Amino acid sequence: MNRILLMIGSVAGFAAMAAGDTMPAYWKFAPAPPMGWNSYDAFGDSVTEDEILANARYQKEHLLAHGWNYVIVDYRWYDPGAFNNNPNSRTNAELSADNFGRLLPAPNRFPSAADGKGFKPLADQVHAMGLKFGIHVMRGIPRQAVKANTPIEGSDFKAADVANTNNKCGWCPDMFGVDAAKPAGQAWYDSIVRLYAEWGVDFIKVDDLSSPYAEKEIEAIRNAIDKCGRAIVFSTSPGETPVSKGDHVQAHANMWRISGDFWDDWKSLDHNFDLLAAWRGHAGPGHWPDADMIPLGHIGKRSVGGNRTTRFTKDEQITMMTLWVLAPSPLMLGMNMPQNDEWTLSLLTNDEVVAVNQDALGSQGIRISQTNGLEVWAKNLSGGAKAVGLFNRGSVAQFDDSRAAFKSPLITRKTPGHSVEIDVDITGAKKLFLVVDEGGDNFVCDHADWIEPRLIGPQGEQKLTALKWVSATCGWKEIAVGKSVSGNELIVDGKTCADGLGTHSPSVIEYDLPAGCTRFKALGGLDHGGVSQKMAGATVHFLVFTNDPRKTEEGATISVPLQSLGLAGPCRVRDLWKRKDLESATDSFSQSVPPHGAILLRLRPESVR
Repeated sequence: MNRILLMIGSVAGFAAMAAGDTMPAYWKFAPAPPMGWNSYDAFGDSVTEDEILANARYQKEHLLAHGWNYVIVDYRWYDPGAFNNNPNSRTNAELSADNFGRLLPAPNRFPSAADGKGFKPLADQVHAMGLKFGIHVMRGIPRQAVKANTPIEGSDFKAADVANTNNKCGWCPDMFGVDAAKPAGQAWYDSIVRLYAEWGVDFIKVDDLSSPYAEKEIEAIRNAIDKCGRAIVFSTSPGETPVSKGDHVQAHANMWRISGDFWDDWKSLDHNFDLLAAWRGHAGPGHWPDADMIPLGHIGKRSVGGNRTTRFTKDEQITMMTLWVLAPSPLMLGMNMPQNDEWTLSLLTNDEVVAVNQDALGSQGIRISQTNGLEVWAKNLSGGAKAVGLFNRGSVAQFDDSRAAFKSPLITRKTPGHSVEIDVDITGAKKLFLVVDEGGDNFVCDHADWIEPRLIGPQGEQKLTALKWVSATCGWKEIAVGKSVSGNELIVDGKTCADGLGTHSPSVIEYDLPAGCTRFKALGGLDHGGVSQKMAGATVHFLVFTNDPRKTEEGATISVPLQSLGLAGPCRVRDLWKRKDLESATDSFSQSVPPHGAILLRLRPESVR
């Protein structure tokens, strides 16, 4: 067990940024970070009305009393044929829409929306449960509306007046950007937000706004919400939102994504520590940096990474929740809630932990120290207490590459052939582990292929794909044999191959080796499915191991002087996850924190009642 004393400098300035004399009216829509459930992590682009209602009923029964009150329908609810969370395969799909080009829920998936009723009947059912209702929309105007040149409701404009046809989303084929500097662009956003207000929408998450940052369209959406007559929380997505735009985004949105799509792998969670720390000074009542949805419980039913229970360990789940409540970030659940187990439910119904996130003061959590992967964060609470998080981030590296039999250089779009030849001596090995690690840009576009993987042994060459793996993990969807991870042909640098393994970083495939194998050979390459996307990313390392590559790390003891938190002892100390009072602290306190784990404490000076 490591023991490290963190001598932390004084934090006399450690206080939440107070709101100015003039507070935007819309800040009142989200005085605390919104809490609820979003359909994307479990159902991708193909959620149905029945699934929405099943999750809403669970939320009403188990979570509403603990503050979880939003139900959000995410992503492409207007596509009748959505099925595999790969919208580019639905290019030129006929989308459900009204005569003004405004998208409507697909009636085959949302039967109550038939006859042009839209989401109002579903919103009414959600509201009747005491919950709030929200939807996801894409930035811009539908391409099919521009093609048909539909009129813009409430104006003399037509769709052709609105669209910027040179402005397209790199990963969704549905929309053109809007020239928001023109009156026609504002009229379009006014028309769709009016429709959402008529449906009873309480929350809109607008995608493709933040990276690159669409300043004028954000302003147009803000204006449209302000004119619609309904209190609608405005969320921008995805990230990373530029910190340089912090003043602008907090002046227009209630929450904004600080990260790309966040999933259940340690590297993403580790990265979010630094992303959240960068937003110091920008959180407060009504305006919240958003660390993204919470991938706990059962996720991926028809979404990213395949049908699974979260890959986070229990310690990592506690770390994520502790960081999110301290930040404080909005808390949007991504699981299929009816499949929750008791452990997952216990994380979500710990009212003392939730109270840190929802504290009326609205103070932002601040990173107080950072030493060798050990961190202390603190957040002022109303009534004179402080919430303190102790984190053991451990090593950033997910794999111990010092034990690799082979590690490729960084493979990117600029690498000749987008690939590397792999030829490894595995004499005497009983195990083979094929690893794809992302290259450090934290971008989820790392489609990678093991082309013609084969073993050399006493019987000559043997196709590795003829063997069954012992275990396999994949950062997006599921590992495929003979196909890419997206289900298409294996294509590297324009060349198609029938034999191979399609995967996505971070990925580990484990095999038991036949006796006598002496070499492993393959071509490791970026798959066309990632390289073809018109955005940055697709950076990986290919690694080969003959023993388990996953790191094991020790716990550590973190000692914190009270003075460093601006406190004078004695202080009452309570462990909020364990719901247990600890010994009072006079000058300092110490706690042992497991690898990738966290402890959340509340400290209250005994002089404060």
